[in-house]
Amino acid sequence: MSEASGHRYIVALGSNMRLSGVGGPRAVLGAAIESLADSEMDVLAVSQTIASEPVGPSQRRYANAAGLVSSPLSPPDMLALLQAVEREFGRKRRGQPWRARTLDLDIVLWSGGIWVSPDLAIPHPAFRERPFVLTPAALVAPRWRDPLTGLTLRQLAARAV
Repeated sequence: MSEASGHRYIVALGSNMRLSGVGGPRAVLGAAIESLADSEMDVLAVSQTIASEPVGPSQRRYANAAGLVSSPLSPPDMLALLQAVEREFGRKRRGQPWRARTLDLDIVLWSGGIWVSPDLAIPHPAFRERPFVLTPAALVAPRWRDPLTGLTLRQLAARAV
């Protein structure tokens, strides 16, 4: 795909389970980035992978990263694509929330500012309180501003530590 057209998105990636044929959580994130690059988007930047403690009842530590991507897809279509990639990696969206998962992909921000629909909210509603999202996101797009607070990702990440 050509970067010349489309929107830019910051996508948060997380995994805390092995995937047969792929490997542990860090390998899952690497394979997910490759899958995104093969889809309807250009991967412009990828953060380093960090480890984080689980939120909720899961006992397994997470591997987290962020990607800056460009795509002609609208936010609902981007969400559908990310959920399709999650399913390819064995993600099931039923049962207890906050459980272990092979892959979690979330839209954190997009170049269009704010998007609110019944199925999707951008900016991601909880990203400001999550260092495991902010730290990688600030690595790929430190000057991006949260459209609600006006703060840059670098500023938000510094406050979340």
